[in-house]
Order: sequence, then C-alpha cells, then structure tokens
Amino acid sequence: MATWRDFRKDPKLFNNLKIRERIIASIRHYFKEQNFLEVETPLLVPTVIPESYLEVFKTDQLDRRRAKKQMFLTASPEASQKKLIVAGLRNCFEITRSFRNGETDSQTHTPEFTILEWYRVSATYKQSMRDCQYLLRKIASDLHAFDKRKFPNASLICYQGKDISFQLPWTHLSVMEATERYADIGLNDITEKRAQTFHQIFSVSKIAAVAQKKGYSVGKKDSWEQIFNQIFLNEVEPEVRKLEKPVILYDYPAPMAALSKLHPKDKRLAQRFELYIGGLELADSYSELTDWMEQEKRFQKELQTIHRLGKTPVIADSDFLDALKVGLPKSTGVALGVDRLVMLFCDEDSINRVRITV
Repeated sequence: MATWRDFRKDPKLFNNLKIRERIIASIRHYFKEQNFLEVETPLLVPTVIPESYLEVFKTDQLDRRRAKKQMFLTASPEASQKKLIVAGLRNCFEITRSFRNGETDSQTHTPEFTILEWYRVSATYKQSMRDCQYLLRKIASDLHAFDKRKFPNASLICYQGKDISFQLPWTHLSVMEATERYADIGLNDITEKRAQTFHQIFSVSKIAAVAQKKGYSVGKKDSWEQIFNQIFLNEVEPEVRKLEKPVILYDYPAPMAALSKLHPKDKRLAQRFELYIGGLELADSYSELTDWMEQEKRFQKELQTIHRLGKTPVIADSDFLDALKVGLPKSTGVALGVDRLVMLFCDEDSINRVRITV
C-alpha cells in the first residue's frame, strides 16, 4: 500500500501522482468542453440504492444531544446526481470518493476509491459509449503533450507489456455474443423466452442445470445472477480481458442491471455496457430507468436478496423514488474508476500504487 513510508522508498510513486493529477485535469477539461456542470454530492447519507452485489459501510451520526441516527457511506453518487437532474440540472459530472465494504486483498479493488460519474440528458448508452471513447483518447493525447518521453504516442500506450491503441473503432461485443463464443451458452439456454413473469423468464432451475453440467457448484440460495456470474467471471471475462483493443461489452441480462432500461427488442436484456481496457474493467454505463414503479419493484427484489444473503441491512432511498415520480428525463450515466484509469496510464498492476493510503 502506498503509505508515506512507501513514497520515501520509491520515487516512481510520486511520478504516478503527477500522472494522476494530469488525468483528473484532462477529465475536467473534457467535460467542461462538453458544457457539463461539475457537482459535489454528499458522501454520508441516511438511505441508499439497494444493490445486493456489494456491501455498504454503516455508521452512526450523533446530534448535539448524542442521539444516534443510522447513516451510510455512499457506494456511488448516482442517486444524488439523478435527483439533481429531476430538479432541472442538465448534463453533470462528479469526481468523488466512494465506499464499498469487503473489497480488500485485491490488485484492482479497495474499500475506498475515487469514481468519476457523469450523466448526459436526452441520450442513451450509445452516446455514453462515444463519451468513453473520446474521453480516453483525450487523456492519452494530453499525457503525450505532458511527457513525450513516457508517452511517445498520442493514441497508443503500453500496459503490462501489451500495446493498446485508442484509435477507433474499438471492439464492441454483446454479453451474450461473448457468452456464446467463450462459454458455448446462448440466452435461450438459460432463460424461458415465452414466460410471463421476470421470475419465470430467469428460471433459477434452468440456469442451475446448465451450470451444474459444466461442473459449477450451485447453492440452494443462489440467484440467477449469481449463477450466471460464476460462468461469466470464469469463462467469459478472462477471454474479454485478453482482447488487445479497448472492449465495450454491452446488453447485459436484465438481472445484472438493476437501474437500467430494458432493451426494446428483447426484454431479457438491459441497455448496459462495461468498458475493458488492458484487462481492466474501467467503466459501467446504463440507459437510465425512469419508471418509478418498475424501480420500486427492483428495490424490493434487491432488499430481499440482501436479506437472504445475510448482508448489511440497508434503508432504500424512498426520496429517490419520489424524484422518479416527478420525472427523470431520458438520460444515460457512466461510472468510471479513476484509480484503475491511473493504473492503466501508469502501467501499474496494483491499485494501491496509484493512490495514497494510510
């Protein structure tokens, strides 16, 4: 971990901080050119968007009489930014800290990290794909102008011995195309296409049978998403990470996109994409769900899953649902891990070499 003692021993860590500073400056410049407003939203909140795939930090806030109020550290600024958009704000971005408990002992995860989150109104996730491409190309170009010896090419970098070109076009691959290619599983193999309810469409018994045939262990409490993730993380994602160009992996199964609009041509899929570069998962994006009733149903499903998995109980953000009732305009959002982005351009394989820790 990059503590003050590590900085005394390794001068390269200071160079990493300088590159980090330039990257953040480049991010701000890109969004200012796009007429986005930079915002700062709360890190300590009384309610959260329930997300069963992560663990939260819970704490007590004391008033002057030392009465306790339960609070949470935000896992992302998403809810706060969307409320601002409902209030009338248009395109906005934020560079802030986020917190996810339990994410230790990893080269690419840490419980406290820096996130870039932006929202573009009157757009879909396809525009967010273009934002990712133009933003990364701008950062590469700006770093070339900053230090031509370390970054000799304005559109090409080397990460962990692999040359990565930011020239367009990038690789675009749907999740189910990738799953068919690398795991030999089609969407019809793991869903009931003609079923009526969400639970019936995403039949746990059907995907469990496929997973068990492949040799995976399936628990009695495992959800459809958990079983799919076993296959995806073991067979699909490692192959996607090997691809040389930046990869946009899009149209995820609906259970893996709790805040996303469903795909108009197939309700089993959601308008979500993730960006991979050099083997690093960098960004996650949605065409944002605007239907408050559907969102409330998904909240309840996530709360039930959190309880079933024995994770930290949370209080769902009812104020966010109230905002959706007023009306969230058509929009798209992206969450991008700044620390991993710095890892990429600093050619580091550990997140703790590009950030200051205790």
